[in-house]
Amino acid sequence: MQEQSRLPLDLPRTAKRRPAATDGAQRKRSKGADAQPQDELPTAQAEPAEAARARLSDETPAEARGDAGHDRRPADHAALPPVIPAPWAEGRAPVLGEGPLDAPLMLVGEQPGDEEDRGGRPFIGPAGRLLDRALVEAGIDRSACYVTNAVKHFKYVQRGARRLHQTPDAGDIAHYRPFLMREIVHVAPGLLVAMGATAAQALLGRKVGIMKLRGQVLSGPGGMPILLTVHPSFLLRLPDPDAKRAEYGHFVHDLGVALQRVPEIRAG
Repeated sequence: MQEQSRLPLDLPRTAKRRPAATDGAQRKRSKGADAQPQDELPTAQAEPAEAARARLSDETPAEARGDAGHDRRPADHAALPPVIPAPWAEGRAPVLGEGPLDAPLMLVGEQPGDEEDRGGRPFIGPAGRLLDRALVEAGIDRSACYVTNAVKHFKYVQRGARRLHQTPDAGDIAHYRPFLMREIVHVAPGLLVAMGATAAQALLGRKVGIMKLRGQVLSGPGGMPILLTVHPSFLLRLPDPDAKRAEYGHFVHDLGVALQRVPEIRAG
C-alpha cells in the first residue's frame, strides 16, 4: 500500500457505515442514467466462485482469452494479449491492470487519468489516493486486489497546457471490452467491483443506474458476481462537504460488502 497523501477534500477519518440518502445533487446526477427496474436485473446466485470462473473460461475461446500455454506473470502481463488502442489513443502506451494475477478481488474503474497516463499505473492520482484511503478504512489490503480500468487509455481534450478528462462513450467501452474480459478470465477473481457507470456498462454489457443499485451484487459475465459502487472521482467532484462525507461513508460501506464476500483480502 502506498503512503497516503493529503486528499483535496475534508472527509472524516472514521466513515459512517450507513449514511443518509443522497441529496438533490446526487439525484440530479443519476437522473439521466439508463436505470432499469431492480427486479429486472439478475442478482448473483450462491454459485461457487470456482464454478463461475470455469464457466466464464469455457464460454470464451482460448485464442480470444490469450491464456493458452502461458504462465501467469503479474509483473509484465506477458500472459495477456496486447491492448489494441482506440483510434484517439494511437501512439500512447496503455495503462494496464496492477496486482496479483490470482487476486480474489478485482476493482474496475473507468479509465486512467492524467497522472496515471503519465505514470503508467492505475489509480495513482487523486481518485487513486482516495481509493487507497477508503480501502484502508474498509479493512481491505490493496496489495491483495487486482486494480484495472474498463478503458486502457486516457481520453482527454487538450485545453492549453491542461488535458481535461473526457468520458468514454459506448464505442470506447465496446472497443476495450474484449481485453477486460480476458483480464477477468485470467485473474479469475471471486468478486468484481464496478466503480462507476463506465465500469458497470463494460462488465454488464448495458447501462445501469449506479445510484439505485450501488452496494448490490449482480450476476455478470459467466455468472461472475459484480458489486456496483461509485467511482472515487465522483466523491471528489461533489461540491457539498456534507454530501462528500455521506457519500464517502457509503463508498467505504460498499467496499465492506466486498470484504464480507471475499474475506481473504482483509488487511493484516
